[in-house]
Amino acid sequence: MNNFSQKRRALKSRLTRKLLLRYALSLILYALILLGLYIVSYLIFTQRVWHSYDPFYSTLKLLSFIAPPIGALLGWAAITYYFISRPLRYVDELVDAAQALAQPDETPIQLSDELKAVQDELNQVRSQTLRNAQLARESEQRKNDLIVYLAHDLKTPLTSVIGYLSLLRDEPQISQELRAKYTGIALNKAERLEELINEFFDITRFNLTTLTLEPERINLSRMAEQIASEFSPILAEKDLTWDLGIAPDIEYVCDPDKLERVFDNLIRNAVNYSYSGTSIRMTLHRYSAGIILYVRNHGKTISPDKLERIFDQFFRLDSSRSSSTGGAGLGLAITKEIVELHGGTIQADSKDESISFTVILPDKQHAAPESVKKRSSAPG
Repeated sequence: MNNFSQKRRALKSRLTRKLLLRYALSLILYALILLGLYIVSYLIFTQRVWHSYDPFYSTLKLLSFIAPPIGALLGWAAITYYFISRPLRYVDELVDAAQALAQPDETPIQLSDELKAVQDELNQVRSQTLRNAQLARESEQRKNDLIVYLAHDLKTPLTSVIGYLSLLRDEPQISQELRAKYTGIALNKAERLEELINEFFDITRFNLTTLTLEPERINLSRMAEQIASEFSPILAEKDLTWDLGIAPDIEYVCDPDKLERVFDNLIRNAVNYSYSGTSIRMTLHRYSAGIILYVRNHGKTISPDKLERIFDQFFRLDSSRSSSTGGAGLGLAITKEIVELHGGTIQADSKDESISFTVILPDKQHAAPESVKKRSSAPG
């Protein structure tokens, strides 16, 4: 049972006991009032000697038998009606609150004092709903902006490819050196075009597909070393170096393809946002409850507000349409999904011109579902 259900049940129990106690006390108080009135009336009327021929005697005698039960019955009916109608008023308040909850309004919900706990819960739900709606709108806007940017950027490499291939076709007598140069440029632009198209596919896959784990036992240390080796040429091209601290022979049960993407995304992010001439630190070691992967690079410090959103879908540190840094803004979001699907956590930190990511993977695999829908955090 979740926390809200427990609170709701406890509140219902307290409110029921309170109403029943007030109902019983009201009946007792009314009975005491009737008894007091009867005693006072008796004392007043006994001060006089009544005779059977007195015209008020028969009337008062009749009232002495009829008035107490009728008064008790009417009082019980009035008190019962009040305490029955009161919960119904609470229901009306809750119905109105439910209708208000569905409205995109920040006006707080006001309920009776007895329902203050419910009022606080509903206001908390409303705040969370409004926040989620705002995040969804921002995510959708970021996705739309990104698609516009990508669509615009598709034209640039495509135009270059067409232009250089047209030169090769229209000028068959150009030198081999110039031909090789034009061919190389066209190839680079075609590769960039392929990257942009892949980003479109990433957006589609991330929103429409289901992420499924296929776990097996692997040597995680060997995989990390191999991935680092594959990135060495890219680091050399960017004038970067490795600073590795990978513990040997770490065995781990995971989905190797998915976890390889975690390494790839974190390293690629470090490469894209590193100062030239610096090193990228990557460590992998075991601790008492699992495994820690740590990736740190030297680059521009990320502000706290951007750091809070760094794992959001379609969020890019570089909001420009630069082709040198940033992709579709999905790499870190997908990384977080994969890590959490393995039962782990990921944290980002940035200070003193350094950016670091810490991934903690538990040794004991939790009972995670076999699949996680990708629509849970943003609209597709």
